[in-house]
Amino acid sequence: MPSLFRFLIFAGIVGGLVYVGVFALANFVKIQPREISVTVPPDKFVKQPK
Repeated sequence: MPSLFRFLIFAGIVGGLVYVGVFALANFVKIQPREISVTVPPDKFVKQPK
């Protein structure tokens, strides 16, 4: 039984670290929006024969 408790504590600590990491990325990393221009070739608009 003690090994089960050790595993649960370890899993809880790892899960907590993952949660804190995701929380930090979501709140402290600021995304810089930018414009993207993509050229689409004209043959993409032509309906392909089947």
